[in-house]
Amino acid sequence: MKSNRFGRFWIVASLVLVLGLGLALAISPVRAATFAAGPVFREFGKVAAVDADMPVPPDTMFKVAFDISDPAKAGEMSRAIDSAARFINMNAAAGVPPANIHVALVVHGRAGFDLTRQPFYAAHNAGLANGSEALVAALLAHGVDIYLCGQSAAGLGIGKGDMLPGVKMALSAMTAHALLQQRGYTLNPF
Repeated sequence: MKSNRFGRFWIVASLVLVLGLGLALAISPVRAATFAAGPVFREFGKVAAVDADMPVPPDTMFKVAFDISDPAKAGEMSRAIDSAARFINMNAAAGVPPANIHVALVVHGRAGFDLTRQPFYAAHNAGLANGSEALVAALLAHGVDIYLCGQSAAGLGIGKGDMLPGVKMALSAMTAHALLQQRGYTLNPF
């Protein structure tokens, strides 16, 4: 009899705890941030508005290089390449003129496939479409420089004719980063 009461006590206590937590979460003012694209890229680079304690001065001049080596999942858009659109959108939304935001991508390793034309991409990705093609085109149209490591391209069998229009071939990713640093670009660590 005593163990039966003890068991009921834990069941009731557990239910009260679960219901209490559920109620607390339901009435909590904390909500997930809303992410939206824009103001530069309307289809890519979704960001959240933030009440930042580290304001970005409107006269800031950015020159940032992104190192990309992780490929997108076959047929999907590259989250790493989308980070460049996010960087541009979030800083433009914070008041930095888009003309002051200079971005370069240095792509190497298997991520090089994300910079290839449809026939080549499909041949290496189970016939799927390149989910990054529209994003790459939008970045290039905005003036983002996109460099493919020539050493990776050679290893993957990617020729210049296989690359999306506007993508440039670098001697290597190492060389591209060295040259970009000499031009005043900083390396984004993310």
